[in-house]
Amino acid sequence: MEPASLIREYLLLGLRFDRIEEGYVDSFTGDPALRHQVADEPAPDAADLSRQARRLLAALPEVPRRDGFDETRAAYLGAHLRALECAARKFAGTDVGFVDEVRAYFDVDITKGDQDRYREAHARLDEVLGGTGPLVDRMEADRRADEIPPERLGECIAAFSSALRDRVRAEFPLPEAETIDYEIVTDKPWSGFNYYHGDYRSTVAVNADLKQQMANLPSLVAHESYPGHHTEHCRKEAGLVEGLDQQEQTIFLVNTPQCLMAEGLADLALYAAIGPEWGSWAAEIYADLGLRFDAERAQAISAARATLADVRQDAALMLHDEHRDLDDVVAYVRRWLLVDETRARQMMRFLSSPLWRAYTSTYVEGYRLLRPWLDDRPEGVSLTQRFGRLLDEPLIPSTLRAAA
Repeated sequence: MEPASLIREYLLLGLRFDRIEEGYVDSFTGDPALRHQVADEPAPDAADLSRQARRLLAALPEVPRRDGFDETRAAYLGAHLRALECAARKFAGTDVGFVDEVRAYFDVDITKGDQDRYREAHARLDEVLGGTGPLVDRMEADRRADEIPPERLGECIAAFSSALRDRVRAEFPLPEAETIDYEIVTDKPWSGFNYYHGDYRSTVAVNADLKQQMANLPSLVAHESYPGHHTEHCRKEAGLVEGLDQQEQTIFLVNTPQCLMAEGLADLALYAAIGPEWGSWAAEIYADLGLRFDAERAQAISAARATLADVRQDAALMLHDEHRDLDDVVAYVRRWLLVDETRARQMMRFLSSPLWRAYTSTYVEGYRLLRPWLDDRPEGVSLTQRFGRLLDEPLIPSTLRAAA
């Protein structure tokens, strides 16, 4: 099989998954004829999709390494075909253990977090918040005080997007045509979402139901836009697709290694663009909007809460690996994440979704993998240069682990 034939079959296979579970194709910017072909086919059979993935995996070692098709691209396709093969078996009714499912999807092994680290994070939060009474009540009071007035949310998003865009475009050049439209939505299981349309255009939806906070909004905008998801899509479209004709990069599939890399990259976007002392930068933008923001306090709270990120993956393991009662999981999340019943059950919507149930691991393991990789860079390599590799190269978790 020639490289172009393998890649075409991979794209068709990925597009067929969207007919089994709408939303599995996060974005497709390739040849519209492929999408039309899949739309005209009979409804796909999940077991047959599993066989198609295994056939392509078996053919991969024999595909000639030429015309720009090298071992890096072969490893990328192999990891994604293994993810699709596992997903197809699950759709066909095969019982796959949750840890094995996550390994196949995202090229990582997961375990539960360390509760001693959670206790240390609570101690830091107790010190930063001050006051008396239960820590969970003080955290909730802090969240309420930090909420952005709903009528101001749009202008706050626009201000941070503009500031980040100017900085990012100076460091990571983007096509002049690139643009983002923002919309405020409700009744979604996530906080924000990037819909990439191709041709360097995105729509970013922000969920108003979650009462967006001043301390979180800079990270959210960086995550979804600059230099997060939108920037990555644009850079890969310009460099890998338009520049190198790597057509496999025209499809972005949920529950594959590219998602773990993308979410880890996006969670580190504010760090890469602004640095660890982002609070004073954000305070200046809020001040221009007439909003007061305690930069030092926000940074300290955010750093402590980052230590609690593993709790979300713990909850997924409790639900799907240990098969714990939902109320027990809600109680666990409330205890360690210091959130109220409503917010904890909102998280359960995401963790219980057939499409998204494993996805929490992309954030937890993506950050865990990429933060040390960014910081342990070779001498003479700047943070911007290192982060640029994530934006521009078709990296997968096993590639970074092998390099380390």
